[in-house]
This record gives sequence, structure tokens and C-alpha cells, in this order.
Amino acid sequence: MKRIVILLFVLLCWLDISAQYDYLIANRKVIPGGYDFWVYTPEDYYYSQEHTPVIIFLHGASLCSRDLNRSRRYGPLDAIVKGRDIPALVVVPQNPGGAWNPKKINDVLEWTLKNYPADSTRVYVLGMSLGGYGTLDFAGTYPEKVAAAMALCGGATLKNLQGLGKVPLWILHGTADRAVGIKESKRVVQALKDAHNDKRLRYDWLPGANHGALARAFYMKCTYEWLFRHALTDEGRPLCREFSITNADLRGAYGDMNKALPDPEVIDD
Repeated sequence: MKRIVILLFVLLCWLDISAQYDYLIANRKVIPGGYDFWVYTPEDYYYSQEHTPVIIFLHGASLCSRDLNRSRRYGPLDAIVKGRDIPALVVVPQNPGGAWNPKKINDVLEWTLKNYPADSTRVYVLGMSLGGYGTLDFAGTYPEKVAAAMALCGGATLKNLQGLGKVPLWILHGTADRAVGIKESKRVVQALKDAHNDKRLRYDWLPGANHGALARAFYMKCTYEWLFRHALTDEGRPLCREFSITNADLRGAYGDMNKALPDPEVIDD
């Protein structure tokens, strides 16, 4: 009988420990002068921990605010709630306004890696519109930290874009985008081509696609599968070209969502 009680106690302790994950935690004012941000821990994080990749999502200008909840209106966190399984730590900073600051994004990343066991060789960044600018600015400033990046309908503000040539990079832009003209993405592509620094670059111009259409990429399984194909430890850091994103793919972005996935527990103090 005593042995059964001990086994039950151990089981309850294990359940309590493993249940601490699949959380969405709000982190406010943990970095002096830095961004507030969310950290999502996937359901199996208890088992994967130091093998878990990290995804940083940078939102667009429409979500700029001091209200941290605005950054959940679209993107990976919303995709998770809608049923997309993303087996990664998902880090979502909140930009209160203005251009994304690469150093402040890096501060969020370093805080996350210090406080959550994770695979620092598989850190990915993706963003749209203003977040697309932030993605390229961050990846171009810290190419040694970013395993792969995806920038949607954005551009870059860096004076020197050549750091982007070190990162497996996928740029997408719609030809009918009136909010951020496609010339902004084309300028980045041309700069890398002119320097013969484009071997890790891929880009797609989606015919007739407007600004908002690209947001559906955050809900697509192949977006995350493409990111996960890259690691800093890959010899030569080659670019994966096995996936594609077309207008038809964007229209079907929600088709394979797993509606049975439980919503993460939100801890927002």
C-alpha cells in the first residue's frame, strides 16, 4: 500500500511539472526601456526544452500600441489559437510605435534564451509590413543569431544590407500592395544581387496580391516547416527551396488547421 501511495505521489508531481507548459505568458517591464512581449511555450516543451526552436514574430504598424494584447490579433499566436500546431517557443514583442529597434529585439531574444531552455542555433524571425522591415533590419544586424528569416511585404532601413546575405532569407511581396510598395522589397533583393551575395536569398512576387493577403502565410504549415529546415550549424547555411507559397496557397491557409488543439493558458498579469 505504501508503495502505491509513493507511486501516486510521484505521478502527481510529474503531472504538475508537465502541466506547467502550453502557456502564453505576458512579460511586462522585465527589460528596462525595452519591449514588452509574449512567450508561448508549446505543449511538449517539458520534454524538448533545450531542443526547442525559437520563433520571433514582429507585427505591423496597425498593431503598434502599449496594449500587449494587440500583438495577438494576427500572426503565430492567433494561428495557434485557431488550431495551428507550432512546436517552438514563440516570442512576440509589442512595438509601442515607430520603427522596430534591432537591439531591443535582441534584448528580448537574450532574455528569452536566459530564462527558457531552447536551441539557440535555431532562432527564426518573421514579420509583415513594419514587421517585415524589422525582420530584415534584425537579421541584417545579427546574422550570426538568425537561422532563417521570412519578410512579408516590407523592406529594410539598414544602410548596409550585406549582412542579410549570411542568412537563409525568403522575401514575399504582393504586386498590388498599396500600403508598402513592392519596390521596397525589390530594393533589398537588388542590393544583394548586385553584390553577388544572394545565394541564400529567395523571393516571390505574388501577382495581384494586396497588402493584407500576405498575413495568411502566418497560418500556413509550410511557413514553419521552411523555417525549421535551417540551423546555424548547417554547413554553409544552405537555403531550403523545397516549399512554395502562391496565391492559391494563401487562399487555402486555414484548410488543414487542427481544431482539436487546446488553446494555451494565458497568464497575463
